[in-house]
Amino acid sequence: MNLDNLRQERQKWLSWKNITPIKIALDSLSQDDVVDIVLSDNIEIVVKDNQNIEAITECAKLMKPWRKGPFKIGSLHIDSEWKSFIKYNLLEPYFDLKGKIVADVGCNNGYYMFRMLNHKPKKIVGFDPSALNYLQFNFIDRFIKSDITYEMLGIEHIEFYEYKFDTIFCLGVLYHRSDPVGSLKSLYKSLNSGGELILDTFMIDGKDDICLTPKARYSKIPNIYFIPTISALENWCFRAGFKSIEVLEIKKTDLTEQRKTDWIDSQSLNDFLNPADPNLTVEGYPAPKRVYIKAIK
Repeated sequence: MNLDNLRQERQKWLSWKNITPIKIALDSLSQDDVVDIVLSDNIEIVVKDNQNIEAITECAKLMKPWRKGPFKIGSLHIDSEWKSFIKYNLLEPYFDLKGKIVADVGCNNGYYMFRMLNHKPKKIVGFDPSALNYLQFNFIDRFIKSDITYEMLGIEHIEFYEYKFDTIFCLGVLYHRSDPVGSLKSLYKSLNSGGELILDTFMIDGKDDICLTPKARYSKIPNIYFIPTISALENWCFRAGFKSIEVLEIKKTDLTEQRKTDWIDSQSLNDFLNPADPNLTVEGYPAPKRVYIKAIK
């Protein structure tokens, strides 16, 4: 697979009718003097003054929806749909990235990658085939000025990448794949020997090696294919080649973590659950619950 040709093709996405105005607004932003960068729960960029805050705010609004975050730039607070620090802080005790080559597959706007900078990895590469997410990342990174590489590529391309990784994060991606074992095999091939995969996905309760296959939608999401029990997920990982799997955490998604804000202009978790029984989705399936695992090559 020629990734350079694919990169060139995907750069053309930035000329799409709905993307071009965002890119123009981003390119026209003046450079602000950054006083401090705080890579904590609320990623904060402290600027010398707020003289450009109106243009910055208008540019950020053009980039809606903001799914991951939150971010703060001067007096601007981007209150994202997800409080992404809840997931990050849950996982952080389980990894050490110092000096490692790290990939974040399905990286969205880069919130997790920016947080990872605190761990001093050797290199971070993000993979996400979304022009909007790419521009959101560049919007934040124009202030942070990291050396993170952002690729508008997907999970199916990572095994053909120019080098292998010591740690791969794949958070909230696997249930969007119609061939989960094939996707896990791609991640396996992309790791160095002894490398680790940190993954989360929807799960259902039960001890049997089975999975839920929604008929049309799950929690109003059309591209959800398989929701396994933990046992079934472990079997998928073993079939992909991983030699050991550790369950790190299990967590039900709640309104503290995911909710509608002014920065998404669309529905959120509260709209996806059965109003008569929040333990079920609107379709009658078990409400979203996630399992977090570490798999070793």
